[in-house]
Amino acid sequence: MDMLDKKNLPLRFLPLLLIVIVLAVIIYFGWYRYLSFASLKKYHDQLLIWTQQHFFVASLSYILIYIVAVATSVPGAVFLTIAGGFLFGIIFGTIYTVIAATIGATLLFLAVKTAFGTWLTTKAQPWLKKMKQGFNRNAFNYLLSLRLIPLFPFWAVNIVPALLNMRLSSYIAATVLGIIPGTFVYTALGNGLGTFFANNTTPNLAIIFKPGILLPILALAILSLVPIFYKRWKHKNAKHKDSHKGAKKKRRKDRD
Repeated sequence: MDMLDKKNLPLRFLPLLLIVIVLAVIIYFGWYRYLSFASLKKYHDQLLIWTQQHFFVASLSYILIYIVAVATSVPGAVFLTIAGGFLFGIIFGTIYTVIAATIGATLLFLAVKTAFGTWLTTKAQPWLKKMKQGFNRNAFNYLLSLRLIPLFPFWAVNIVPALLNMRLSSYIAATVLGIIPGTFVYTALGNGLGTFFANNTTPNLAIIFKPGILLPILALAILSLVPIFYKRWKHKNAKHKDSHKGAKKKRRKDRD
């Protein structure tokens, strides 16, 4: 690390430090406990009335809270998504959640990239550099598939591309497209939350793993990887042709 990097070290880590401080405050005051079905059930009448009376303020508050939850990687964001469907309906709930989740994920991405991106680029081992190059060649498709498959922790998928120095524009585009299906499913679940409250039952949060929902999403994830496989096949085929041409030329030269 050169002298310039040492001087800029505190500034580089400042955004990430702020996120950690906000997370510590949330944990200290126990605000994360409100991200539960029990809290939704307890306060659903008040939330619904307040949202109807102050729709704009409620919408803005929801987006801001969601941004903070995602940026700090507070567990339980799925309950916010469900709440969004309950309070704003499927369309607005999905739109608000996608916007907020993308902004929150981008803030964490930028904080991690600012803090560690340059250091990893200069200090990384050869295998990590090779993995980084491979990822960045098809970064959009890789990230899109990771966003679509609901098996990977959202916070991890936010951080890894930052460590691999992914381009911001590709990160945002893949995030927006990748989280729409899952967001829509949980927002639709939240939209019917009134029925669960009336019947005193709990919604099935594993609904996204049901074959009728999971298989189409997995199909989209696989489809997003097709361009990568095609590029590899094309590259391999081109190498094979070049090798074949080289061997042919050598045989002609040997005959001459």
